[in-house]
Amino acid sequence: MDVRRAAFGDLPGAGVWGAARGGGVEERWLAAVVLGGQGHYAAAATVLGGLIGGGGLFGSLAASTLASHRRQLGGHASARRWDALALALLADRGEKGVEEDPDGVDVAGARADALLGLAADAVGAGRVGEARRLHERVEPLGWRSRVRHQWVAAEIELADGHAERAVAPAERAAALSGEAGATRHALKSDLVLGTTLVVLGTPAGLDRGLDLLHCDLNHTDQLGLLSLIWPTGLVLANAQENRTYADGQNVKERTQNALSCVLRRADPIGRRLAHRSPWVPTALLRSGEPPNADPEANFLTD
Repeated sequence: MDVRRAAFGDLPGAGVWGAARGGGVEERWLAAVVLGGQGHYAAAATVLGGLIGGGGLFGSLAASTLASHRRQLGGHASARRWDALALALLADRGEKGVEEDPDGVDVAGARADALLGLAADAVGAGRVGEARRLHERVEPLGWRSRVRHQWVAAEIELADGHAERAVAPAERAAALSGEAGATRHALKSDLVLGTTLVVLGTPAGLDRGLDLLHCDLNHTDQLGLLSLIWPTGLVLANAQENRTYADGQNVKERTQNALSCVLRRADPIGRRLAHRSPWVPTALLRSGEPPNADPEANFLTD
């Protein structure tokens, strides 16, 4: 199994358990990236914890990845600690501008991951000015850094109330990830673009955004990418509230099932973060499922 292809290529739904348990340092990190995309947060956290303890480049990449998973569960404050550690672990690791790996599995890519993570943490905490300053410090060299750079640019504009300025970076992220053949990144980019168009709310934009989100939901569902299924379904369900759609109930059920699965696969820390977070709409869950929160809660993807 080509674990890198699963992490950054066309097989994001592939099984990577063998690499997670017994691969080398790079293989284990790549496997944890894949497991996070599939919503196996507890398993990923176990792998990443061991890598962080080893320090160095993969310690930094692992810390950024764990931060990303914490953000996906609404834990922006917790994520900030790991992103800060990721940056600190690179303090004496060579030149900032040197790109060595095509997927950014290098010092430049790790530094971009850490800074973009910190910017996303700031967005989630409502510190848009800080997010802009951190975003400006990033030198996105490889395709993966450029895609993530555009995601965060769009999220900053959305958080600042400028949906019209979020469209261009969201479009660029979709184009870049498509060119790279990175299925999970392309689906995430479509989620960002679809959300941006829905928030913008023009008639043409809304129709296109809903089409993108419907397509995204089907593809992420087929691939088992639970980390993307529930936020896609949530945006779609919220956008459809004022319209009549035959599949409205089906979308809500798919969202509920995906979020329930994600929380059951999370480690105890991840579940607590989701429970306390205003970003994770756990009130969608049926009675008896973990946990329940404010029914008007919002979320931020990562």
